[in-house]
Amino acid sequence: MKHQGWIGVDLDGTLAEYDHWRGIDHVGAPIPAMCRRVREWLDQGKDVRIFTARCAGPEDCRPAINHFCMAQFGTLLPITNVKDFGLIELWDDRAVQVEYNTGRRIG
Repeated sequence: MKHQGWIGVDLDGTLAEYDHWRGIDHVGAPIPAMCRRVREWLDQGKDVRIFTARCAGPEDCRPAINHFCMAQFGTLLPITNVKDFGLIELWDDRAVQVEYNTGRRIG
């Protein structure tokens, strides 16, 4: 049974190491703890998607990300840069969490 909603996981700096932009075809080394977490979610039947700004530009971001996903998870994950109402969690190294309906920073 699929989990209600989907979990977004940022690529650069969250799922894969990132130190500086090396081009659309480069994806850094996997971050073990996050890759394990994604594998666990997939094993639980959760809908996990790569949420990345790489797809905001005119270049095709998918080949390098698909290669990373196949190597790490044995399956392709959907890739997006668009939030919708199905997004229930976003894991991102640049995010600042705020308290629901207040705007107050958490942490």
